[in-house]
Amino acid sequence: MQNANALVPREAARSAPMADIQRIAQHMARLNVAALPRNYELFHEAIIGLNPGLAQDIAALGPQPQQAMLDELGLKYRLVGHCGLAGETSRNEASRMLREIAERLAEGLRHKDAFARACGMILKSLSGHEDQSLAAFIGEIDYLSASLTAVLSAEMDIGARLQEDIKALQVLERGISAMQSAAVADKITGLANRIAFNRVISELYEREGGAAGSALIMVDIDNFTDLNERYGTQAGNKLLKKLAGLFSKSIKKNDFVARTEAHEFGFLFSNVGMQDAMAIAERLRTSVEDNLVFATSDKADPGRLTISIGVALSADATTAGQLQANARVALFAAQSNRRQPVQAFGR
Repeated sequence: MQNANALVPREAARSAPMADIQRIAQHMARLNVAALPRNYELFHEAIIGLNPGLAQDIAALGPQPQQAMLDELGLKYRLVGHCGLAGETSRNEASRMLREIAERLAEGLRHKDAFARACGMILKSLSGHEDQSLAAFIGEIDYLSASLTAVLSAEMDIGARLQEDIKALQVLERGISAMQSAAVADKITGLANRIAFNRVISELYEREGGAAGSALIMVDIDNFTDLNERYGTQAGNKLLKKLAGLFSKSIKKNDFVARTEAHEFGFLFSNVGMQDAMAIAERLRTSVEDNLVFATSDKADPGRLTISIGVALSADATTAGQLQANARVALFAAQSNRRQPVQAFGR
């Protein structure tokens, strides 16, 4: 049996969610930081998430840090709340770079056009003045040579700048890709988040073959808020990570799992009926209760983690929203009946 974590209550380590919020709000107020959701996320990561690098970077900004500087830190540490902001910044940067590339290409065309005009003028001069002196001819050749040198120099400069721009665009593309990944990933567990979860379920009903043949399983950790308040946010996060690892091993290639709420997970299983889905749900429940236990200082508390599970079939819903609503109805039924912690919608 795996001991998930030794969760021994300690007065100094207690950090109830409300206390965390107050602590962060007070710290932001002392620095005169605007009460924006993305700023709260930034300070939560630094203070509650115990990110020493971010905490040092914030401290280095001094009192009354500018919002732009805080946003730069959010982008640096890939915080989810800054992904939209990062996307807009990246799009603006890409647009700026593409404009510069267009201007450099236009500059190259202007140099080539000037050289072509010079060639035309010299050819016209030579054909119209057959008795032209050698000195005049050499002068025109020198002018043509200088024009060609200018064109070649400009071409080399433009080529070098284009290479730099291409490399910068590649770096930007990798950054955008990383931010897109961060936008659909849960920061604590590394699983997909609700955004990704909703997208997958929506795509299920957009397929040409329809949504039949899949099962949605919603899992809620019983009394997780109480665990967080009693043992602290850090301990709760460690349990979530252990749970995520266990869930990841429970799915196959074509299945999907995400952390959809603070203490809720969603599974989408392909090619299963209700009987198979209920069997899967029961295996998930026993796996959690058999493998995730924690030490407590309370002899009356067995330290066993329990979950409630709701199951719904995609065939019983016509939209993604209805499927989720059905699964949630089943989940509420499971939470209301501790003797039957696994419930199926409509059964």
